[in-house]
Amino acid sequence: MHRVFLQELSLLKHPVVIGHEKAHYLFSVLRCKPDDCIIVTDEKGRSYTAQILSASKREVTIDITGDYIMNTESSLHIVLIQGLLKGEKMDFVIQKTTELGVDAIIPVITERSQLRETRKHPRWKKIAEEASRQSGRTKIPEIFEHYSFKDIFIAPGLISGKGIIFWEQGGEALPAVANKLSHTDKIFLLIGPEGGFSEGEVLFASERGLFTATLGSRILRAETASIAAVSIIQFALGDMGF
Repeated sequence: MHRVFLQELSLLKHPVVIGHEKAHYLFSVLRCKPDDCIIVTDEKGRSYTAQILSASKREVTIDITGDYIMNTESSLHIVLIQGLLKGEKMDFVIQKTTELGVDAIIPVITERSQLRETRKHPRWKKIAEEASRQSGRTKIPEIFEHYSFKDIFIAPGLISGKGIIFWEQGGEALPAVANKLSHTDKIFLLIGPEGGFSEGEVLFASERGLFTATLGSRILRAETASIAAVSIIQFALGDMGF
């Protein structure tokens, strides 16, 4: 069945009226029509079955018919702290790591960031929502506004657990670091931009309790490193479903 994310507040009214872009998506893209059944998921991850009562490109009206059990979220909460990337690279990282199951993504401006400012936050939130829907997730990861590198350590509650900063010039092998994190359920992964982190940034992070790790002897593109790091940590800590 087709699925759409809605705010919890909108589900309190019966029947539920879906407007704007999501109505257009259901009617014009998915070709939904009256009597079709869909799944709706709220921002807390609760899902319901629903039947379409009426449909147009401006408005789709549905009736909630029951609960729908989905178990696609992980008990391993990964927060990706990603050095700001140029062009569509950031879009790609947000899309693919959302599909993999990250809990949140925090863009950061580092010493070597070629991009110092962005207005793409609304676009990134849409990409994350679409990736969550496509991959069958019940949660859309939180996409933060961008921070400076040092601010992520200063902002209250932003980094509140164990983490790894990845550095191509050194650090422990990732399997060894993963063993040290085997009893945690929240992990912060720091991936640099094009050019990676500076030595000063790595030292700054390690002084604040983060492990320094390498992804191996080959130099990976920043967007490749993000996907590889998330995947390896998930596999190492038993989060890939096998």
